[in-house]
Amino acid sequence: MTTSLTTSTGAASPTAADIEPGLIPESPTDRERRRVRPPLSRSLFTGVGLVGSILVLGIVALALVAPVLTSYGPDQQIDGAYLLPPSADHWFGTDDLNRDVATRVLYGIRVDLLIIFISVPIGAVLGTLIGVLTVSHPVSDVIAQRTFDVILAFPALVLGIALTAVLSPGASTIGIVIVLAEIPIFGRLARTSVLRVRELPYVEAARVSGARNIYVLRRHVLPNSVESLGVQFALSLSLAVFVEGALSFLGIGVTPPTPSLGSILSSGNSYLETNPWFSVAPLIVISALVLGFYLISQSISRSRRQ
Repeated sequence: MTTSLTTSTGAASPTAADIEPGLIPESPTDRERRRVRPPLSRSLFTGVGLVGSILVLGIVALALVAPVLTSYGPDQQIDGAYLLPPSADHWFGTDDLNRDVATRVLYGIRVDLLIIFISVPIGAVLGTLIGVLTVSHPVSDVIAQRTFDVILAFPALVLGIALTAVLSPGASTIGIVIVLAEIPIFGRLARTSVLRVRELPYVEAARVSGARNIYVLRRHVLPNSVESLGVQFALSLSLAVFVEGALSFLGIGVTPPTPSLGSILSSGNSYLETNPWFSVAPLIVISALVLGFYLISQSISRSRRQ
């Protein structure tokens, strides 16, 4: 006699005797996708997710149209424009080197977005692959987890300072710091998802029916992990903005004269009384980016619980 597996809802899942040859059982996620819009997409256009999306997309749009919004170059020195206050010609005034602050902020957004939108996806993909591929092999799993422990023992800023001592400061160094900081986070999240999903009844039934590991991974494990990975991805983008700003503020990030939000904020710190907008302008953008990504992550997280 064959005993059928029972899901948490009380419905019996198919066993080897119940499954027709070549028929692979569907997961709850597969059935849900046919009935409703994917939560990951819906969360970006409702509630706080919509507010976050507007903030992020608005800042991205400003960076894309920067040459249209300003007639100055990011490194252009303007005659007689030493620490000018905000005006119609200079929205946020000028800096100590006679450069337009608004222009440098707009182009600084480009540098920041380029760093985070390259480094965070790389860290996410590498971490997910390591977590998924090593979990089935005890030796490689132990090696990966102990390596993650070593990386996570260093906060991102400490890791950045250590790498800067070995490598020269610059955008590439910040990117490496962000990638290394994200790999263990996504690796452990992916590993946890694999361990959870592979023990579910419908996954066991798929294996009994003859499904290969790669099919189970693609059809069941990854679809059931995409929302948790999406939450972490949004949070990681928020963290990456902070890491770039902090490292550049400390003088070990993006090197002058290339503008970045952190370096502009650091330069204006000495002129708060003369021209406070020198620092306030990049601070507003950094805060808006961090808040936008955080709101998106919160919206995705709420959709998972519904």
